[in-house]
Amino acid sequence: MNAMTPAARVRAAYDRIEAVGRPEIWIRLRPREEVLAEAAGIEPALPLAGLVVAVKDNIDVAGLPTTAGAPSYAYEPQADAPAVARLRAAGAVVLGKTNLDQFATGLVGTRSPYGPVRNAWDAARISGGSSSGSAVAVALGIADIALGTDTAGSGRVPAALNGIVGVKPTKGLVPVTGVVPACYTLDCVTVFARDLRLARIAAEFVEGPDPADPLSRTGTQLPPPPARPRIAVPTGEHLNGMADGWREAFDAAVARLARTGTEIVETDITPLLQAAELLYGGAFVAERYAAVGAHLEKHRALIGGDLDPTVAAIVLAGRERTAADWAADTARLAALGAAGRAMLDDCAALLTPTTTWHPTLDEVAADPVGANARLGRFTNFANLLDCASLAVPAGFVDGLPFGVMFTGPAFSDRALAALAERFANPGLDLFVVGAHLTGQPLNAQLVQAGGTLVGPARTAAGYRLYALPTEPPKPGLLRVTGGGRDAGTGAGHDTASGGHAGTGIEGEVWRLPASGFGAFTAAVPAPLAIGTVELADGRHVCGFLTEPYAVEGAPDISRYGGWRAYTVRA
Repeated sequence: MNAMTPAARVRAAYDRIEAVGRPEIWIRLRPREEVLAEAAGIEPALPLAGLVVAVKDNIDVAGLPTTAGAPSYAYEPQADAPAVARLRAAGAVVLGKTNLDQFATGLVGTRSPYGPVRNAWDAARISGGSSSGSAVAVALGIADIALGTDTAGSGRVPAALNGIVGVKPTKGLVPVTGVVPACYTLDCVTVFARDLRLARIAAEFVEGPDPADPLSRTGTQLPPPPARPRIAVPTGEHLNGMADGWREAFDAAVARLARTGTEIVETDITPLLQAAELLYGGAFVAERYAAVGAHLEKHRALIGGDLDPTVAAIVLAGRERTAADWAADTARLAALGAAGRAMLDDCAALLTPTTTWHPTLDEVAADPVGANARLGRFTNFANLLDCASLAVPAGFVDGLPFGVMFTGPAFSDRALAALAERFANPGLDLFVVGAHLTGQPLNAQLVQAGGTLVGPARTAAGYRLYALPTEPPKPGLLRVTGGGRDAGTGAGHDTASGGHAGTGIEGEVWRLPASGFGAFTAAVPAPLAIGTVELADGRHVCGFLTEPYAVEGAPDISRYGGWRAYTVRA
């Protein structure tokens, strides 16, 4: 998984910690020599050997206190949380415990007596939270993988604001044993990484039920998306109020996804956004009081010091919610969830911006609750409605990361990863005219390279097609000069092509992943080559062409219009 030995990777991590000078990332950093000693005992053959992990400090790591961002709450866990134990069993080494919004209550990364965590790209801006330290440790290249938690978006918002991947799995796939609860029935353990593939590998390592967590579960993953999936995107009114340039960045991301052969469906997501409002505006905030309210009640004198006043106000307000409130909000949530699922029923996923803006530390300090609320517009409903979600980078706006998010129903985790891979690595289009066409002898080579059929296509006028003396038989497509008229009419003249003007030639466009494209094209034998082909609709794509010398004496079959028509000729 990593070319470095575990010990070398640990040394590099600590060197990076010293170089970046971001002490606020950590609540407890293990001593270098202690971690090096552990790394020396790692079996090199283990799948995650050579990778280092940062762990949010509301997740237990044996030998390190768990504070949940509140020194007065600290306790000494006797065992690793299952997610930590599973990464360690696979060969990863834990560096330490990371800072967070206290009791995992916030999306800003500033609500901590250990100090606000500054953004990896701009130290004047927030990191996002509550998994602030974990996200920044990954973004700055200190850790390869980090664990966070997500109740309202804490595993996705900081991913977006720091330009990394954030995996929020289906609830229960990763047990929350050994995790300080924010809202126990909604909490998810999440994974950060700079690379989508590594993020998904780590997420799958930490999956699996645990008897100590009665809400942990397994389930059958939904099938992968079809070749032409339908993806819902919000209608325009739901994208209002985002930061300058973010609407345009999202439009560009949608266009990028559409170019992969995806059908985009604008959808009114009002029921989902109304459900999101219930997370803090409804009775579900009572779960936060159930989790840590007794500690806050006992230590009220510490509010404003050890205990963050904004967090305390949110948690203590949960005490006022009644069982009747809970029942009413549960019924309302069920209705909103049904409406949301009906809207998205024929779609593989919902694509949204991950968040709506990237405030400065000063802007959050001036309006801590309002600033936080703006960040959770597209994230707050996911856990309430039992959705899986995946945040991925989507470029930059004014030099700062911009991210998008794929959200789908429970157990769509693998399908969302396939969509995100499609978005992150959209592949390359290849125009084929002969033995690689659907049903032809060499088509299997395209399929084996990961290719999918985009559809039939035709070249612009200006090409000739020849039957080459190869085995199996193949055509040679040649771009000719001059002659803009269709040679099928018999008009036009061009000496470079044996006295004929060019014409349009029928073929197919296939889309291959970058790795498959490279392997496929490297094996193309002479006299064929891959060049740029102009299509009748104005697109320019990669395609099969032939060297001019190869057509000398070869039959010109352009009048048939394409290889299929030629091969079925009378």
